[in-house]
Amino acid sequence: MDLQPTALKLTENRSVEITWSDGETLNYPFGVLRNACPCATCREKKRAEASKPKGLLQVLSAAETVPLAVTQMKPVGNYAYNITFSDDHSSGLFTMELLREIGKPI
Repeated sequence: MDLQPTALKLTENRSVEITWSDGETLNYPFGVLRNACPCATCREKKRAEASKPKGLLQVLSAAETVPLAVTQMKPVGNYAYNITFSDDHSSGLFTMELLREIGKPI
């Protein structure tokens, strides 16, 4: 059986709750979703950050100091969601498998 979302809800604690067809409801903080973005740009950025020396302070851009939000979630067929974030990033396709993997039980 392929698990599918039956309900999506934005919460007051800056997260998305997804109720799945098996009845389980999982929580997805905005930052967790953004950090799990599977797009090529984000994968390359993570790879580059992993090779940097540890212990250095990162300089944040003005955009990175604004609280992150999910502004849109659009289904892509029956297998993924395209999520748009408040930082205008929207190139990742979050498969149902990835969403189940990174969600935290409520």
